[in-house]
Amino acid sequence: MTIVKMSEKGQIAIPKCIREEAGLDKGDELIILLKGKKILIEKTEKIAKEIEDDFKDIYLLGQKSLKEVWDNHSDAYWDKYYKKNKCKLNKKK
Repeated sequence: MTIVKMSEKGQIAIPKCIREEAGLDKGDELIILLKGKKILIEKTEKIAKEIEDDFKDIYLLGQKSLKEVWDNHSDAYWDKYYKKNKCKLNKKK
């Protein structure tokens, strides 16, 4: 545990040993969150990666759902679209 003092402007210095262990470098952008009475500090790139990972599953599920809809050739809407655009679709292959 390390104790630091906050300045009049609300600034603190993160001790070197903590910066090194957390992988913080000069110029890194940080997100500060308040959870109850606790302050959490995270690198923005770590949060962005976690969000990307969280949405990857949703994206893949959406892709799978759309493939199932578009591959359903008995669907009346698909048949209508396919007949109307048959020449265009065949040229793309």
